[in-house]
Formats: sequence, structure tokens, C-alpha cells
Amino acid sequence: MHSYPQPAEALVATMTRDALADPSRAVAFQGAPGANSHRAALEFAPDCLPLPCFSFEDALDAVKEGRADRAIIPIENSQHGRVADIHFLLPESGLSIVAEHFLAITHDLMALPGAKGPFAVAWSHPQALGQSRHFLRERGIVPMSYADTAGAAAFVKQQGDPAAAAIAPRLAASLYGLDIVAEGVEDAADNTTRFVVLARAPLSEAERGPGPTMTTMVFEVRNVPAALYKALGGLATNGVNMTKLESYQKGASFSATMFYADILGAPGDPSVDLALEELAFHCKDLRLLGCYRQARPRG
Repeated sequence: MHSYPQPAEALVATMTRDALADPSRAVAFQGAPGANSHRAALEFAPDCLPLPCFSFEDALDAVKEGRADRAIIPIENSQHGRVADIHFLLPESGLSIVAEHFLAITHDLMALPGAKGPFAVAWSHPQALGQSRHFLRERGIVPMSYADTAGAAAFVKQQGDPAAAAIAPRLAASLYGLDIVAEGVEDAADNTTRFVVLARAPLSEAERGPGPTMTTMVFEVRNVPAALYKALGGLATNGVNMTKLESYQKGASFSATMFYADILGAPGDPSVDLALEELAFHCKDLRLLGCYRQARPRG
């Protein structure tokens, strides 16, 4: 799928050609060249061939179809919470989480060369707009949603409107010939996004190697009183630490709730095996999405 602004099209074509020539090195990401996911791919695997994809679904499909070895997908941000739709897309993809990566996020306000403002609007991904909302409100700049940060920068270049700006990584300004008019417009200095890396096959215990591990799962408890309390009791009694638990609705009935969870440890650890066995007893559905090395200590 290709729906990029014209200034990004040539870059997308070149990067796609290079990645398809060597899929074993290709890492798919959502967004135009210069997006934070592009940065994350290069930080995680400096020798990779980043493969830009217009949507998250496109990035996951690139791995499923063998056009990329892995995909790197943002899952949550320290300031703005979880990334929309990811909890649905990951289980549906059939892919396995094989790694995580934390990216420090710095947003810059950029505009056409010579444009100094005042700016009427700022285009960016909803996550970036939410992370910069105080900056925008103080200056009376209207936030305008776009599919990704770098695509927003390319769109501003294509528009040619000196009253329009974009919030995007510094890399996007250099790729699309924009001037940075304000640096570090994010509202929090510790703004961080957590990414997960997905592949077609899960890691074996040997591939994970030594060191602390994480297990990510989704589950649906039985529709009975205290089901969640009972399901999680196995984690507590077996000393397994849960670092993340989020709920989301399954379907339109609003009677079936799915839970997305991260725990410390992996199957093969006796305590984790016992906890998962008890969890499964109280669940209608339990699926492990991946077991992988921690990129950052928890606790």
C-alpha cells in the first residue's frame, strides 16, 4: 500500500528496492522515512535495511509474506499510553515478539525554509500531538492528525504553506528540506516509546540466551464473578511479577474482555509454568505472543 506525500515517494521507492533485494536484513516499520519507527529500526539493528510501510498492517504483512525478516512496532509511550489498535493487531498477525527496544523521543517543530511563524496548524501523528499538547496550546497552534510524524513533514513540504508546520524527528527535516524552528517541543524530558520486534517464528530458549526475560500474552477470562482475581492468583502464589496489564473489548457485545499482559520470566521457569497453568484454568483463551530478553530492567 502506498499513500505517501510526493516528497517521500522517491525515498520510499529506494528503501523498498534495497530491502526487497535482501529480505534477511530488512526490518519493516510503519511510516514515511524519517519517522521515529525508522529511527528505532536503525538503533535496534544498525546494519538493517529499513522497509517503510504505510500502515501497521502493511509492516506486519511484510514479515508474514517474507519481504522482511522482522518488523519493529511501537506499543506504548511513557506520556501518551498505548498505541491505538496494537493490542488487536499483534494477536491477529500470528507473529512472535522476539525483542523489545526503548527509544528516547524528541520532537521538533519544522516548517518550510525561511518560515518563522506564527503557525496556524501543526501536522503530526496523534501520539506526537498528544506528547506536545502543552507546547501547541500555549502558542495557539491547532493540532492536525496525520498517519505518521515523518509523513506529516513530507506533507508540509508538499503543501508549500508557510503557516503550516509539522512535529517530527530531526531526521525528517533533513530528508525533506525543512527548517527546524523549535527544538524539543515534547512536554516531558523523559518521553520514551517502547517498541516490540516481531518475527515469523518465536525464539527458542537457546536463542534468547542468558539474562532476564519477558513474556507477553493475551487472555480472556471466563465470564464468572471474580474470574480475573482468580486467574491472576496463580501469578501471586508462584511469585511471578506482572509488569503490565491492560484490558480491551473483544467484539461489540461488551461482555467479552481481553487482557494484554507482560510478566517477568518465561516458560521453562518452574514458577512461570505453574502460574500459566493456573491462569489457563480460569481462561477461555490464552495465547503467548512472545518470550524475549529484557531491554531494560523492571522492578
